[in-house]
Amino acid sequence: MTAKACLPVRPASVDRTIVVAAVAGNAIEFYDFVSYAFFAVYIGRTFFPTTSAYASLLASVGVFGVGFGARPLGAWLIGLYADSRGRKPALLLTMTLMTVGTLGMALTPSYATIGVAAPLLLVLARLVQGFALGGDVGPATAFLLEIAPAHRRGFLTSWQVASQGTAAFVAGTLGVLLTSTLSAAQMQAWGWRLPFTVALLLVPLSLYLRQKMPETLQAASTGSLERRNDPAQPNLAHARVVVLGMFVIAGSTIATYVSTYMTTYATVTLKLPPTTAMAATMAVGLALLVGALVGGCWSDRAGPAWPALAPRIALVLLAPTGFQLLVAHPSLEMLLGVCAMLGVLTAMSGAASLYLLGERLATPRRASGIALAYAAATTVFGGSTQAIVTWLIASTGNPMTPAWYASATSLATCIALVLLLRPGRARGYPK
Repeated sequence: MTAKACLPVRPASVDRTIVVAAVAGNAIEFYDFVSYAFFAVYIGRTFFPTTSAYASLLASVGVFGVGFGARPLGAWLIGLYADSRGRKPALLLTMTLMTVGTLGMALTPSYATIGVAAPLLLVLARLVQGFALGGDVGPATAFLLEIAPAHRRGFLTSWQVASQGTAAFVAGTLGVLLTSTLSAAQMQAWGWRLPFTVALLLVPLSLYLRQKMPETLQAASTGSLERRNDPAQPNLAHARVVVLGMFVIAGSTIATYVSTYMTTYATVTLKLPPTTAMAATMAVGLALLVGALVGGCWSDRAGPAWPALAPRIALVLLAPTGFQLLVAHPSLEMLLGVCAMLGVLTAMSGAASLYLLGERLATPRRASGIALAYAAATTVFGGSTQAIVTWLIASTGNPMTPAWYASATSLATCIALVLLLRPGRARGYPK
């Protein structure tokens, strides 16, 4: 088989169902994570009953972070599998594992029913979910980059982030419907489980769509995949890109999870009604969707550099101001405005940054490289964000701490982006 025969097929356009299949796992998993985040109070009372509301909430968001601990292992193993055996089989594997994790979230009995086994099963479900998502992002992003027409790579890659926005909007809409129609007792007893049950219903369709996906590399007769005719990327250069990519993704991860924490923040810190607080997730979802697609289109027109940097700089400057206004004037309108600002800027930068990272990695190690950078960032920073923010607010009594945390980490991301861009002199890269 010739090297040319191993090149990914690049059609003039891409079937929409293929894009849906590629991002389905990320969307469902993010839907589960968002649902967990804004039902954290109910989950904490179900599995970690204590006399302190903050202790219960801390235990709940702590388990939220546990799922991130399995991501690096999933990224390493499934990323290597995707780079050696293909993107499609790796994505089928991750979707199967996500089913197991979501099943555990939806069906695990409460602490009152089975005692200490309840939180242990919850932790196990979170670990399986984390392992699956750690291995899903790299192969899915690599697939989108490799199948996209050259002039649409930024846009198609942006759907990885846009799918998170769609998932957050759906989760938020369902949350508003549940909290506005069910009593507090019903929400505590069984209402919070409904979103996870809905996710289970979507899994068969997602598996079906992924089975229909093409493979972006041609299989050799032995069953292994030959490498693309890309120049080999030295180990040191590859490691540098992965490490910088981790810090680039960290800024988007922290800002995203600060955004998804806004429902809990609005309820616990600002004392807003639950239905008002749930609307924050809807705003974040729409903002992530719109911001990601704008960032992807901008990247196709001008290159990914400025779409990655400019919104991140704006976030450094605007996050503290937005939170200051929200704390001084807590209301639905102010909450939606701050959430929209955080979501749009985060998604624009995040979509362009993911495209940039994929372009910086050679194809033979692209899936594992993206997966490791993403998993490391979300494990170290994303998994701890909600617990850190909850602890900071409780220990300092300062409701501004989420803004300062998001702003400081976004500044660090700007530095990492500049370093990642330094070798490049391609179209749209700052000189």
